[in-house]
Amino acid sequence: MSDDTIPTARRPVRDEMIAFVIMTALLLVVPLTGVYPFFVMQGLCFALLACAFNLLIGYGGLLSFGHAMFLGTAGYVTAHALKVWGLSPELGILAGVAGAAALSVLTGLIAIRRQGIYFAMITLALSQLLYFVYLQTPFTHGEDGIQGIPQGLLFGFINLAKPITLYYVILTGFLFGFLVIYRAINSPFGEVLKAIRENEPRAVSLGYKTDQYKLLAYILSGTLAGFAGALKVFVAQNASLTDVHWSMSGEIVLMTLVGGLGTVFGPVVGAFVIIAMQQYLAGFGQWVTVIQGGIFVICVLTFRRGVIGEIAHYFKRSL
Repeated sequence: MSDDTIPTARRPVRDEMIAFVIMTALLLVVPLTGVYPFFVMQGLCFALLACAFNLLIGYGGLLSFGHAMFLGTAGYVTAHALKVWGLSPELGILAGVAGAAALSVLTGLIAIRRQGIYFAMITLALSQLLYFVYLQTPFTHGEDGIQGIPQGLLFGFINLAKPITLYYVILTGFLFGFLVIYRAINSPFGEVLKAIRENEPRAVSLGYKTDQYKLLAYILSGTLAGFAGALKVFVAQNASLTDVHWSMSGEIVLMTLVGGLGTVFGPVVGAFVIIAMQQYLAGFGQWVTVIQGGIFVICVLTFRRGVIGEIAHYFKRSL
């Protein structure tokens, strides 16, 4: 079937499915290319985190400066469950995701009452409040964090201590979370979110309870961000205050903007770009932050839609 015979509405879905197949194939063969597995696993965790954040801001129009609290909370709960309670990896992940989901419900009920910059400031304030709570709470071990977390046997027979095995487990988790987000975006729920983002008063006039939709998007986004945090524990084998700090929330925003706000694959690309910069520019010390800022300024000036957003716009224009 040629492109001319495919309905225009179906072309984006077809293109996205092709891109997903290509992305999956590339990620499956990563261990065979000699690329450092830890770098890719870390990138996958942050890619899922950025995709979860993009669901909220890119499709719901809600800017959160506190998404690090879901990442860090799930990490702490999972780490504590594995090391202190002695739970299996799958139960540890479920505990971490449940903790992030509960936190997203609680903070969402507070933050969703406001809009725009007020919503963003409330999420930032809640995140900072939680940061200081974790700094003083004994089970987090303060600035030392929870170290030496056992990786264990997933489902009793999958040894996560083997790097290749762990890589494919993390990849499976990423693909699962990515598909959940993709399904939500392309469902009636996602269409209502887009309508609220574009014109909330009109959505209200059509009878939609916009606050409920925004709260559900916030909870789903926070829960999936927690899932990324739970997976990250097995990669880094620690849980620390770094994952709860406000600067982590800033990095999440940066990943999404660099890749392409409101695009399906943009946050994935943006996450790998930022993680690669941190990995390969580590020798510059504190200058890494300055370099990141410079690249961000360049992206804003030359790639206003983000990397993927500009590519999609180019091909759309050339059709």
